[in-house]
Amino acid sequence: MASQDWFEKDFYAILGVPADAGQDAIKKAYRKLARQYHPDANAGDPASERRFKEVGEAYAVLADPEQRQQYDAVRAMARGGARFTAGGPGGGAGFEDLLGGLFGGSPRGNVRFTTNGGAGPAGFEDLLGGLFGSSAGTGGYGAPRGPRRGEDLTADVDLTFRQAVEGAQLTVRVPDARGGNRTVDARIPAGVRDGQKVRLRGRGRPGDPGGEPGDLFVTVHVEPHSVFTLDGADLKVTVPITFPEAVFGAQIDVPTLEGPPVRMKVPAGTRSGRTLRVRGRGVRTPKRTGDLLVTVHVETPLRVDGAARQALEAFAEATAGEDPRAELFARSRRDPAGAGDGRR
Repeated sequence: MASQDWFEKDFYAILGVPADAGQDAIKKAYRKLARQYHPDANAGDPASERRFKEVGEAYAVLADPEQRQQYDAVRAMARGGARFTAGGPGGGAGFEDLLGGLFGGSPRGNVRFTTNGGAGPAGFEDLLGGLFGSSAGTGGYGAPRGPRRGEDLTADVDLTFRQAVEGAQLTVRVPDARGGNRTVDARIPAGVRDGQKVRLRGRGRPGDPGGEPGDLFVTVHVEPHSVFTLDGADLKVTVPITFPEAVFGAQIDVPTLEGPPVRMKVPAGTRSGRTLRVRGRGVRTPKRTGDLLVTVHVETPLRVDGAARQALEAFAEATAGEDPRAELFARSRRDPAGAGDGRR
């Protein structure tokens, strides 16, 4: 901005402060208006952007005692009718110097604009950094806003099968900011699966002052059980039954993870591989209590002698006309795609 422009602009009025305002009052007024008209808070509003530039022009001059003195002198001469021309050695500094980096102007003149915390008034980056989260010396629209969130961390834990079923309170070691380790108390919910990731909010690295901490993602490795498997809130177990139990039906005892066995009915004619459900004997979670899923397996004896052999031979003779694979072959011949006759 050439000095002649100072004749036309009342920087005190732009900031809304009297001509004898102190530096603290000028800074306070600027901060308030800069927050109000900052482009990040008024995206796509040309009027707000123009007002933001005007406020910045006013502050840049009035915040520098030397520039303010020159401005006051120019304004005093303006009231007396004097005129200045642009650019000469005696002319005032242009505001383009101040906002050259921010709004595209080229540096010229002698306006001082500090960003490094040295002597002189605070620069735009320093002031707006506090308002919108920019770091000193890196102001502008693309600068990061607000304190940074902490980094997320990952960890692995080994659980016994019972811990996975019941849930567990563990101590997990994670890296700290100094390159060492720290411990974090982690509550693993009941019913976790092997390989599942559990998110612990706020247990990662701390953020910047005023920023949120990161999260901790714990990958769970569950030691397998010799009898039971876990499927969400349901427990699974495979139980052998005899051929007569499968044919005639029976009441059998089924093991549970805790407490005594549970009594379960096997319906007559149960096929090997059928899964029966015992409700409420699975994992207790805050959302629901799972079931015990019992898959029955018809046990085939390795040797049959004596009366048992005679009985089986009699059974085989009595059912000799039955073909358990007949339906399978019938369905294979009814293949709608014609695969059975070689057509594609």
